[in-house]
Amino acid sequence: MHIAIFLHMIFESPSSAQGPSSITLSLKVWATSPLSFHHFVLVTLLCLFRCKRILKRKSATTSLCWVTTHSPGKEEYTSEAFSFLPIGKHLNPSKLVTSFFVTISDSCLQQGMPAAEGAVAAAAVADQMYGPKEDRKLAIVLVGLPARGKTFTAAKLTRYLRWLGHETKHFNVGKYRRLKHGTNQTADFFRGDNREGVEARNEVAALAMEDMLSWMQEGGQVGIFDATNSTRIRRNMLMKMAEGKCKIIFLETLCNDQDVLERNIRLKVQQSPDYAEQTDFEAGVQDFKERLTYYEKVYEPVEEGSYIKMIDMVSGKGGQLKINDISGYLPGRIVFFLVNCHLTPRPILLTRHGESMDNVRGRIGGDSSLSEAGELYSRKLASFVEKRLKSERTASIWTSTLQRTILTAHPIIGFPKIQWRALDEINAGVCDGMTYDEIKKSKPEEYESRRKDKLRYRYPRGESYLDVIQRLEPVIIELERQRAPVVVIAHQAVLRALYAYFADKPLEEVPNIEIPLHTIIEIQMGVAGVQEKRYKLMDAIHPTAGL
Repeated sequence: MHIAIFLHMIFESPSSAQGPSSITLSLKVWATSPLSFHHFVLVTLLCLFRCKRILKRKSATTSLCWVTTHSPGKEEYTSEAFSFLPIGKHLNPSKLVTSFFVTISDSCLQQGMPAAEGAVAAAAVADQMYGPKEDRKLAIVLVGLPARGKTFTAAKLTRYLRWLGHETKHFNVGKYRRLKHGTNQTADFFRGDNREGVEARNEVAALAMEDMLSWMQEGGQVGIFDATNSTRIRRNMLMKMAEGKCKIIFLETLCNDQDVLERNIRLKVQQSPDYAEQTDFEAGVQDFKERLTYYEKVYEPVEEGSYIKMIDMVSGKGGQLKINDISGYLPGRIVFFLVNCHLTPRPILLTRHGESMDNVRGRIGGDSSLSEAGELYSRKLASFVEKRLKSERTASIWTSTLQRTILTAHPIIGFPKIQWRALDEINAGVCDGMTYDEIKKSKPEEYESRRKDKLRYRYPRGESYLDVIQRLEPVIIELERQRAPVVVIAHQAVLRALYAYFADKPLEEVPNIEIPLHTIIEIQMGVAGVQEKRYKLMDAIHPTAGL
């Protein structure tokens, strides 16, 4: 897989010696791989940071703002970055016009992988690219009017960072408000000219911020601070509290789609504890809209500090992502993730391959074909998928590159099939093809090390569960980006890791999650969060097959 990216930098001369010059970077990517967008965002950020360093070396001060746009259904993306800087005697814009190609491949991304585990390996690679890490204490402070998807985005971001191995906690200021002032506050409580209401809301915001900072001092890494934070006064208060303790990045969610807003408002009234005792649903909707009007009167968009703006991205109809003064490994990964967030409801079906001959023999790894029971399951799965997704002709089938998953998918017709090497089973290294009894007898030290810590144990010349999680990150990014259903046919260790992401399971539980053979796990993603259903199509015939 190769991705060719064309980068064109135009450095425009100012109209006067005192005026600013502007720099425009236009990028386009041409690729038809599931990894294309993930790599596109990576290279885009690398180019922007490189440009910023070049300009700094030429005695110029810069502030980058990145906008990326995607049209649904097209494998083409366009990004533009804008920077304004004063012209100094060391900077001659006419000599800075340049263009060049960047080509990346799977092999070059894998070169120089440090001998580290899981998310730690990804961080080490990023350190090589970006230099030393910034302070690991990071506060993502949400900004936005009610019903703009802040809590939805905060919950997804928290789940993603936890899955990558970062200590992350979601602090919802609304919960603090309800604990201190109850749930029976009317819209008047949120008026900008209600001095007591403003003071009360600032007080609970400060309490939540103090709790988050205390949690960070005890070892927490990323705090997600979820509130409207709609005025500069409030945001300045938070920045002053965090000074010297953590880095703040504002995450502003903006939505102009009236249909999405109306849906979000009604869902908010339906689910919010603020309206749990409201018997008249329409009266609750009216009260919430009145509250929203009060927030709109005092709302001030973010223009200060480091920030990420998500503009109409949750609607599922494209959108823009703007970033300002964002750098470093962890903020970069957050941008990768957020650019793919949307509210489009769609199911993701997870299933192991049908029973294989190595399952019957109790052997791990390998690349064996299906048993008779496995072949029967492949036909049952095809029938299930045809019925379940009969109205979803844009769905796709993802498998690993191993034949037991490809054979399981073979009877499914009418849907495109994509093979991912990232979905291959955990690499058992020198233990590949052995039974656990054989490992226990011939490699007792390895057997015992694995028993003590299955999450971090790495097979000799093979992988650990943390390694599997790290290589699955592009798959997660692409699953988040998809707007149509996806059927993932993979292996036990891989599906444990994927399921842990959607179910928000602690990393320590990943190696022991039950993923039985011949069972479909349906993950429903949408505005209500993540919901799960399981369908058992048939039993595993051999007792060792589900190990």
